[in-house]
Amino acid sequence: MSRKAAVTALLAALATLVGLLVAAPGQAVEAAAPTRIMALGDSITGSPGCWRALLDRDLRNAGHTAIDFVGTRAGDGCGFAYDGENEGHGGALVTTVADQNQLVGWLGATNPNVVLMHFGTNDVWSNRSTATILAAYGKLVDQMRANNASMKVVVAKIIPMEASACAECPQRVVDLNAAIPGWAAGKSTAQSPVTVVDQWAGFATGTDTYDGVHPNASGDRKIADKWFPAVVSALGGTTPTSTTTSTSTTTTTTSTTTTTTTTTSTGPVECGVSLRIVNQWPGGFSGEIEIRNGNATATRGWRVQFDLRAGMAVTQGWNGTFSQSGSTVTVANVSWNGAIQPLTSIKVGFNGSGDASGWVPPRPLCSLT
Repeated sequence: MSRKAAVTALLAALATLVGLLVAAPGQAVEAAAPTRIMALGDSITGSPGCWRALLDRDLRNAGHTAIDFVGTRAGDGCGFAYDGENEGHGGALVTTVADQNQLVGWLGATNPNVVLMHFGTNDVWSNRSTATILAAYGKLVDQMRANNASMKVVVAKIIPMEASACAECPQRVVDLNAAIPGWAAGKSTAQSPVTVVDQWAGFATGTDTYDGVHPNASGDRKIADKWFPAVVSALGGTTPTSTTTSTSTTTTTTSTTTTTTTTTSTGPVECGVSLRIVNQWPGGFSGEIEIRNGNATATRGWRVQFDLRAGMAVTQGWNGTFSQSGSTVTVANVSWNGAIQPLTSIKVGFNGSGDASGWVPPRPLCSLT
């Protein structure tokens, strides 16, 4: 082939490639598929489950627009437009859903990437044992992974119950919630992580439900706020450590020990902060920081500083901007969580390397702007 012929052939090949890459007039360019999120549970999730509406709006307002809430059920009205599809089935027991393999069809119809599961309230009411409920959780996770081997599963410690028709329910909820972190640690994998979100802590049946069981507007707001950071982490490809607030339980598995050590600093009157080590494993640990605004007005930003023991280091953080100089760690707000409303708090999480055994977090410093 002559040099001129070779050049002509090369130019023709390049033109063909450009034609494949550039859409023809009137032809849409395919966008990246959104992350499909399934909210799975009972009436607390589905009827009307307006925490889902708040969560959808909060995520989009924070810039997370490539999302698609999915499910075989349509959403109810919550006062504004939102992506309402879900798998919240009023009256459903997680044990029944597992026994009858109901989830398989729902997964096949929707193919989620992330599942948010608040499930077990009706099982507690029906006096299903904690072991039976956790076995059902495990079966559902197996079915999720059969549908999507990289499924990200976010499981709630369920909200408290206080109903006269079930005097034993409050303690049954406590017993179930205490067992969830250990179950999750044993079920989680690197490919398909299982994260626990503590919906029980800070939730009051007297002010956050209308009947001792189902959330009212205040309860919906709290539930959405608890889901938010875990969903953001799932969208970003990282997994937050399970958020727990237990102060007396140590759960041991073959690879992970879950403990909680808390140091609280009042700082200035208007700023309160607590630092907890919530998980430990050989060579690493996870922590949680809670920052509270004691002012009568919302903040514009916040900053926390604390010292680690020699040999310890922060390796990953979420919901904050982390930096470390020597043993001193500084964390400041990110763009979407600088505003803490009056008399409320937010939480920040982090993973670290080193041995945290026996380490009591020193008094952290907190400032608000």
